[in-house]
Amino acid sequence: MNTKTAKRIRRHARVRSTISGTATRPRLAVYRSNRYITAQLINDVKGHTLAAVTSKGATGKTFTDRASDAGKRMADLATKAGVTEVLFDRGGFRYTGRVAAFADGAREGGLTF
Repeated sequence: MNTKTAKRIRRHARVRSTISGTATRPRLAVYRSNRYITAQLINDVKGHTLAAVTSKGATGKTFTDRASDAGKRMADLATKAGVTEVLFDRGGFRYTGRVAAFADGAREGGLTF
């Protein structure tokens, strides 16, 4: 299939073949829908989700502002979980717009990629 979703899943599979989260450096997986952005901190060794956040309750007028706010909230949750360094998994999406805004918000919150 050559649908947009199938292409994104193939791109994501290529990224996932090279990165894997650990307890000290979990994977920050991002998913972007048409309306919201969601993210999880995942320890792939144990298969556990350490923290999760969505932009549904975020403040801001635009989707980009909400994604940035969600990134800051993810950084707060990560520091509470004792995590300062993460591997960024963009989920097959381009690193621009809301995905980049989320990453910048997470960096502003104190996470290092």
